[in-house]
Amino acid sequence: MGFVLKLLGTAASLWVAVWIVNGFEFSGEWWQFLIVAFIMGVANALVKPILKLFSLPLILVTLGLFLLVVNALVLGLVVWLSGQFELGLTSEGFFWSTFLASIVVSIVSWIISAVLPEN
Repeated sequence: MGFVLKLLGTAASLWVAVWIVNGFEFSGEWWQFLIVAFIMGVANALVKPILKLFSLPLILVTLGLFLLVVNALVLGLVVWLSGQFELGLTSEGFFWSTFLASIVVSIVSWIISAVLPEN
């Protein structure tokens, strides 16, 4: 049950980002959106720790602000994979729409994880 809640929480945070950020759009069916949320969860579990490890010096020098760039890179990977599998998630540009969407996804995910129970 925890996996389903995390998947729905990720989907909700992506939906809020699509709703708020101009240039970050989704045009597809609901099941495609769940696949995108699943890809986002896998990317956060596998790719994000590797990026954090390799960018650790930059993270330390910027006092953690470089983590925003790491989040944007992971979201950019999800957008790219969505385009490869024709799932419908698009972004007009890395710097503005993907970066802002990654901030929105991070904030909403943090709020959802604070509200949802651990188990």
